[in-house]
Amino acid sequence: MTLGERRRPRRTLAGVVAAVLLLLLLPRAAEPRTLLSLDDFGAVGDGVANDTQALVDAWSAACATDDHSFLHVPAAKSYLIWPVTLTGPCSDETKLFISGNIVAPESPDDWPESDRGKWLHFQGVRDLSVSGGGVIDGRGQQWWERSCNTPHNETENCTNEAAPKALHFEDCQGISVKGITLQNSQQSHLTFTRCSHVEANYLRVTSPEHSPDTTGVLVVSSRNVHIMDNLISTGDDCVSIVGNSTDVRLRAISCGPGHGISIGGLGENRSYHRVEKIKMDTLFISNTENGVRIKTWPDGCGTARKVKFGDILMKNVSNPIIIDQHYSSNKIPCGSKGGSAVTVGEINYVGITGTSATERAVTFSCSDAAPCSRLTLENVNLTMADGQNASAYCHQAFGKTVGVVLPESCLGKGDFVRQVAGQGDDGEDDDR
Repeated sequence: MTLGERRRPRRTLAGVVAAVLLLLLLPRAAEPRTLLSLDDFGAVGDGVANDTQALVDAWSAACATDDHSFLHVPAAKSYLIWPVTLTGPCSDETKLFISGNIVAPESPDDWPESDRGKWLHFQGVRDLSVSGGGVIDGRGQQWWERSCNTPHNETENCTNEAAPKALHFEDCQGISVKGITLQNSQQSHLTFTRCSHVEANYLRVTSPEHSPDTTGVLVVSSRNVHIMDNLISTGDDCVSIVGNSTDVRLRAISCGPGHGISIGGLGENRSYHRVEKIKMDTLFISNTENGVRIKTWPDGCGTARKVKFGDILMKNVSNPIIIDQHYSSNKIPCGSKGGSAVTVGEINYVGITGTSATERAVTFSCSDAAPCSRLTLENVNLTMADGQNASAYCHQAFGKTVGVVLPESCLGKGDFVRQVAGQGDDGEDDDR
């Protein structure tokens, strides 16, 4: 179905020229495809007029066509979009090409009560690519000012209410987000929840250092996710992996400032989380609170296993390597006798170098009930930023060292392998 069979939108000269140029640049240009522009559906693009309905109508037309559809957000314009959910699956592959700016309403007071957790929300979509070099701007300053998580916010009117996730894909498959800028999100900039076969590459993700909860890329219960060649500078984690996530690959990421790169927290509210087959390499982490972190809640269940952190350069990082299991809980979760029941094991740290902003460069603070097992430190060289020797701290952490390891390892030397349900060796190759 072509757009003409549904509706005859007005065509601007700029829209026609852009469509022709994009058609020439697209691969497989000989295939049937439908080219649409947001302006074709009445969008103004002045950053003031509400262009939400134009986006909804354009998405509906693009999603319904039987050809490959191409939806263009034109350059040199700013489109004000209110909270919106765009649903799938679509009839065929869809490409959203953002050349201009998409901006959010600024005031939390104007945000609909029912939509306070979302802004640009994609639900049940398959085979969607987002690209184009444009900007998605959450304009989250007023949200941050009201947050109780903002440093030094002592006002009586601060709120712990979650702010919207800027660009959120939920229950989606075959998603590619490449070559755009995401900035000043109200909360997380880019989120994948229960998604599979995802690429998030060549992105610039930025927000001020003290903006609360502004995670760069949040992966929730998703699988086969590739996050590569990105510049991320936010007020929270550059990348956070939580829930039940597997087969996640991070490579060539510049991270900082912010909270570093995190697996967890896992097991919040006594939930079961399983994160495994995670590989990260070629990372530059600078001026962050943490480097690479694994964090579990003390009353949770599940495991974090088969993780490799490799070829990482740290610069002035407060906690370069850290596992925090909050082992001091007095609760008795998931049938265990006190302490955390989330197990952490088969974690490899390979080729990690650089400087720590604090004296302690390595912290393995593990649980009495579920000690960390099969940890490996290989060719690790971390010193303090002023050139002094750093130190390592271990509690209930067991594993081995390979090659030169500085600071000197404190891992337990015993061959400690804790056998728990769901954490046996499945015979897979650890060198992922």
